Amino acid sequence: MKFSGKNVLVTGASRGIGSEIVRTLAKYGLKVWINYRNSFEEADKLHKELSESGLSSAVIKFDVSNEENFIAGIKTIIEADGELSYLVNNAGITNDKLAIRMKSEDFLSVINANLYSTFIGCREALKIMSKKRFGSIVNIASIVGEKGNLGQTNYSASKGGVIAMTKSFALEGAPRDIRFNVITPGFIETDMTSSLPENIKNEYMSNIPLKRFGRGNEVAEGVAFLLSDGASYITGETLKINGGLNM
Repeated sequence: MKFSGKNVLVTGASRGIGSEIVRTLAKYGLKVWINYRNSFEEADKLHKELSESGLSSAVIKFDVSNEENFIAGIKTIIEADGELSYLVNNAGITNDKLAIRMKSEDFLSVINANLYSTFIGCREALKIMSKKRFGSIVNIASIVGEKGNLGQTNYSASKGGVIAMTKSFALEGAPRDIRFNVITPGFIETDMTSSLPENIKNEYMSNIPLKRFGRGNEVAEGVAFLLSDGASYITGETLKINGGLNM
């Protein structure tokens, strides 16, 4: 895959899907900035793993839901590399409860971590990338943002908002040759899904046409494609990586 830019920031990158995105983008020759909020040990371990393989990365700490921190983080990257070519807004949280039991703070905490943080990242990337009239952003949403899910009104609202917001950013970025796209993963093998009881996993898989959970690297390859020059005529689109669960 060909990339005209040289570096990428991946938020929420120390583990799970985020860490697979980091590995994949580094494999394709990009310098990857590994963002974390709390998990320094995991982020540093990932950085060392890449360094031992001769791949380029750096670790950067900031809270994506804090506007000042996010802006300062991007400034640090610009000072180090002279540019920000690509951004992957991956950071997010869940706080699941039935809506009837969900407090306002439960709702807003997820909106801030998932939707508001993505807005900050997209806005700041658009400002920076407009100077060179080049850049690509991929936002990680969820199949839940398309279908909804029991007990996840906050999460589905945040991820549905990311999908809609990405289209608006794509319209604003297009005149500057800056692309915005979104990926909606379905059930992916993570620490969370691996801890599910076998009967529950089997029930979920029975509804997936490909009869298995996805792998983190399969999401990561989708991210790499949308960032790459191979997707230079794709913007404002949603790539579904869900094994056919939501055709």
